[in-house]
Amino acid sequence: MRKLKVAVVGVGHLGHLHAKIYKDMELCALVGVCDTNPSRLKDISENLNVFGCTDYRELFDKVDAVSIAVPTALHHSIACDFLKHHVHALVEKPFTLTLKEADTLIEIAKINELILQVGHIERFNTAFSATQKLIKDPKFIECHRLSPFPHRSLDIGVVLDIMIHDIDIILGLVGSKIRSIESVGVNVLTSFEDIANARITFRDGCVANLTASRISDEVMRRIRIFQEDAYISLDYKEAKASIYRKENNTIAKENLPIEKEEPLPKELESFLDCVRENKEPLVSGEVAREALRVALEIQNQIWEKSSSS
Repeated sequence: MRKLKVAVVGVGHLGHLHAKIYKDMELCALVGVCDTNPSRLKDISENLNVFGCTDYRELFDKVDAVSIAVPTALHHSIACDFLKHHVHALVEKPFTLTLKEADTLIEIAKINELILQVGHIERFNTAFSATQKLIKDPKFIECHRLSPFPHRSLDIGVVLDIMIHDIDIILGLVGSKIRSIESVGVNVLTSFEDIANARITFRDGCVANLTASRISDEVMRRIRIFQEDAYISLDYKEAKASIYRKENNTIAKENLPIEKEEPLPKELESFLDCVRENKEPLVSGEVAREALRVALEIQNQIWEKSSSS
């Protein structure tokens, strides 16, 4: 079976991880990396012993698929060029800066019959996979996603940077349309919101409360899902999950068995499998667009309140 030829555009922190994983995978051959920082490009291309370039257009005729891990403002233009040259694309989250840009990429991928996947990595967290089948008709969902100041991804606010992970998960869990969204946020260290809270009410009555911060002194990635007679607690960071059930007027806790696996290799394997088998990605362009739509509404509510105060 012929190995898929892949490349990575943007080899900062996350893109470098993509490249290292591809290099070690049997399913593909990493044939190139691209970055506009010549020093970083030289170090990584030499370390991985692959072709390096500062202009991603040099990769068009060399690859079957590409990971795009550049600043969000460049997602649309770079992904658009690869799709037009019939290259399958995995675009890191957030998908794009605007819904119009997202729609364009979805349409080009559809016309050219290409796989377009977006990097919502929590879908591949083993703790989430272990609990997903236990979640039925949630009534209340609470998410906390906190981290220290990252010194990267500062071209966007905390909503598009990290809250969007939980938005994507919640939209996948709640089988109902959104009735209303209420949001607040504050910029502390950047010109964008650095801490944000959103309350999403769905038409079926489920309510989700999301808090995201990139100015915390601790790392926390947790979600709790409350449903009739039980609630599920999930820690993405530690890959741990428990279910609490009502038993004889008390609450009994059961720790769920989870085989810890790094989610990024699983995500990249899934992408390559979709390319090879022509399967719908777990996080397609359409799925990512809906998460982006909700994230942009939350972000815009925060910005409107900030500008009017």
